[in-house]
Amino acid sequence: MKKAILITLIFLIITSAIGQTNWQHGKLGVSANGHYLIYDDGTPFFWLGDTGWELFHRLKLKEIDSYLDNRQKKGFNVIQAVVLAEFNGLIKPNQYGETPLLNLNPETPNEKYFQFVDTVVRLASSKGLYMALLPTWGDKVTQLWGEGPVVFNPENAYTYGKWIGTRYKDNLNIIWILGGDRPPVKDSSDWRPVWRAMAKGILEGTNNSALITYHPSGGDMSTSQYIHKEAWLDLNMIQSGHGSGHDVPVWNLVQRDWNLVPVKPTLDAEPNYEDHPVNPWPTWKPENGYFRDYDVRKQTYRSVFSGACGVTYGHHSVWQFWSPREEKVNYADRYWTDAIDRPGAFQVGYLKKLIESRPQLGRIPDQSIIVKGQGEKSEYICAFRDSTGSYEMIYIPFGKALTINTSHINSEKLNVWWFNPRTAESFSIGVSPNKKIMDLTTPTLGFENDWVLIVDGARNNYPILNLR
Repeated sequence: MKKAILITLIFLIITSAIGQTNWQHGKLGVSANGHYLIYDDGTPFFWLGDTGWELFHRLKLKEIDSYLDNRQKKGFNVIQAVVLAEFNGLIKPNQYGETPLLNLNPETPNEKYFQFVDTVVRLASSKGLYMALLPTWGDKVTQLWGEGPVVFNPENAYTYGKWIGTRYKDNLNIIWILGGDRPPVKDSSDWRPVWRAMAKGILEGTNNSALITYHPSGGDMSTSQYIHKEAWLDLNMIQSGHGSGHDVPVWNLVQRDWNLVPVKPTLDAEPNYEDHPVNPWPTWKPENGYFRDYDVRKQTYRSVFSGACGVTYGHHSVWQFWSPREEKVNYADRYWTDAIDRPGAFQVGYLKKLIESRPQLGRIPDQSIIVKGQGEKSEYICAFRDSTGSYEMIYIPFGKALTINTSHINSEKLNVWWFNPRTAESFSIGVSPNKKIMDLTTPTLGFENDWVLIVDGARNNYPILNLR
């Protein structure tokens, strides 16, 4: 135990010295048009998250260091993790023998536990990673299902929120996520006063500099349905999830949020997990197979191409950090140390680089780009264009022929190319006159042959992205 604490203190000293060197762009906030995220200096920020929910609870510091390195190298920039963890997180100690609260009281946090959280936050900062911190999983506010116990009320939620906000007010790499897989309202029950109080505490503790969102329960849920107009909510979150089978229409959920007033960014913070059983909730049996990388690509691309400010990837073994030390949850099929290099984890990084290769803040989702070839469910195509008319992108989940509208592009000539989201390879079609309507066929056809079509105004001289 003493050795473990000593190691933690050494990491704390090292990361405090180097932890803020990668944050030259300033704090994170919302763009002027309300749809996207930017730094203080105007630099766009594309959220590419990973669900590391049980990070503080189930991993040792050396394991966390390895995990964060892996995610940083793949292009992730946000790690979603829970301070008061889901799986008996108030009673079962972390890997250093500490529980987060003394006597299960949110007003008496355990300093030793939070010193470990401090260390991880600084370690993430040294690697250029945001920690999207959930102060608590939702079952500590409203159990509904899970282990709980419920320990929060409006009074102690405010106290805890102010305490934890104050503790991390000087860390630029913190995003706050309330909720934790629970609805803010259900039937006649309303837990908004508790979350409101916690948000108030965080804002007071951070001198009103916190960026706050809320992680709702799954299905077709978005924060916009219940708390969109809450003053403390800076961006909406969706959980299209893994409980409703294939091809949940995330494009509709994103567009619903996009059109709301006041305008706020939105993203799917928990799409289907790679290698999660497909069966509908709550059965979770693997007989019908698992979501694989193709399923991940379809949902992540279609959410982003519908106007999301980013997206979060998840792997079924990684979020729970399943290892020989832990009991598996819902038929995980490999340990987390094997799962961190699954294909989907690489491929969402390709998506981020593709979006970052063009001006980001003027992205406008526009389905009128697709003239012919639109399908339903697994074949549903999503498209967006740039507000200045310099380019458009179309994600085609099922290889086929299609007709597109290029009249939005302000250029007499077009540079047209295909991007393979499986491999990050690109194939140029060449430069052609802008005839406003274009017929094309994807390089390969059918199921699992998804492609991105990029149409650039030739005069803009945008690069053709080839990551191979």
